[in-house]
Amino acid sequence: MKKEMTPISVVIITFNEEKNIGRCLESVKNIADEIVVLDSFSTDKTEEICLQHGASFFQHPFDGHIEQKNRAITYATYPHILSLDADEVLSPELEQSIKAVKENWQADGYYFNRLTNYCGKWIRHCGWYPDRKLRLWDSRKGKWGGVNPHDKYMLEPNAKQVFLKGDLLHYSYSSIAEHSRRSDNYSNIAAKAGFERGKRSTIFKIWLYPKWRFFRDYIIKLGFLDGFYGYLICKVNASTTFQKYVKIRQMRIDSKGKVDK
Repeated sequence: MKKEMTPISVVIITFNEEKNIGRCLESVKNIADEIVVLDSFSTDKTEEICLQHGASFFQHPFDGHIEQKNRAITYATYPHILSLDADEVLSPELEQSIKAVKENWQADGYYFNRLTNYCGKWIRHCGWYPDRKLRLWDSRKGKWGGVNPHDKYMLEPNAKQVFLKGDLLHYSYSSIAEHSRRSDNYSNIAAKAGFERGKRSTIFKIWLYPKWRFFRDYIIKLGFLDGFYGYLICKVNASTTFQKYVKIRQMRIDSKGKVDK
């Protein structure tokens, strides 16, 4: 007797993703038993594109990556979830791996490598690859956690995890200007999360941590092998770290009227 396939809900959160979402939805059409999109009131054609692809479309104000992704799961029909970002696409090999899992689901969660495209170049160093992501799981066995904007899915202790072959293709930044803009936004989110957790920011941290971040990503993690764009990525990442600690320091001054030494 043939074993019944495990149905999967593909869950995605969006905001003004008209340039990415169609590509993402097209890549999952052969493995999704339903597609759920939770949107933060986009003002572009995101909703129209999602509906054209047969997705169930919902909206809720954005209150954090972790919060929104946990909320999105509650709209899914099936407990087995494939969670994607709108700028991500399944490679053909990963699609086949997920099809095999649907035919014989054995673990609590499945993870795989993410390969990022930056301004048209695939980045294989800088700490960006292999960027292993746990994105396919039984939602009854965990929840989204971490610290915004660096969310991660956290399974129960002793949960069984299995690695899948194939890359999750991440179309991150189409221009350097876009990277710079989003870097500023990410530093705002990270600073707010750090401040709320009581993180301190001294002048020494502001001076040292960005330099260490660049050295780690460019030298230790071989960012120089990615050429010009590898250098830019490491510089922007270091700048994001600088901005985060400067903003934490200012938040502490604004809230307490005193500064960390």
